[in-house]
Amino acid sequence: MGDVALQCECGKVKGSINSATPSSGLNVVCCCSDCQQFAVWLEQQSTVLDQFGGTQIYQTSMSQLTLHEGAEQLRCMRLSPGGLLRWYSGCCNTAIGNTMKASVPFIGVIHSFINVSDMQEHLGPVRAYVQTQDAVGEPDYPYSAKKFPAGITLRIIRKMISWRVRGMHKPSVFFGKDGRPVSKPVIAGVDN
Repeated sequence: MGDVALQCECGKVKGSINSATPSSGLNVVCCCSDCQQFAVWLEQQSTVLDQFGGTQIYQTSMSQLTLHEGAEQLRCMRLSPGGLLRWYSGCCNTAIGNTMKASVPFIGVIHSFINVSDMQEHLGPVRAYVQTQDAVGEPDYPYSAKKFPAGITLRIIRKMISWRVRGMHKPSVFFGKDGRPVSKPVIAGVDN
């Protein structure tokens, strides 16, 4: 068990996923159109998306993620008014992760913010390649699913319930004590 370093592209935002292990979270690749649109909105397709339009994401509890530097650079956007809160660095547009709301102890940390040479060595193998109905071309992933497979969905739900019971939605660098995002979400296509 160890801490996994986090850093934006320019180095102004630094942090860690604390006590990270392959079993403390879930490593997936998502090809959904929303993940692709987020990368396009940031103009970071080459650093976020693989050749099939997939984004590698490590799903873990919000309280395991801490920032040591650059919290003032946190920015937030949504693709629609009720969509996921998608976090990025204001300094260099590095995709950081996706959250739901303050009471849901979940963050999907995007690989472009994870600063290790071998993500799978530290955070475990990719457990699922999902939402491939939106993939670019014909993916040659070792296995894939058009939706989230039931087993993967149940695994993350179990983890989220456990995290919530253990209070692992707090503290969160993404939400204030009042439960509001620390950066007002910009709505794509509305606020820009």
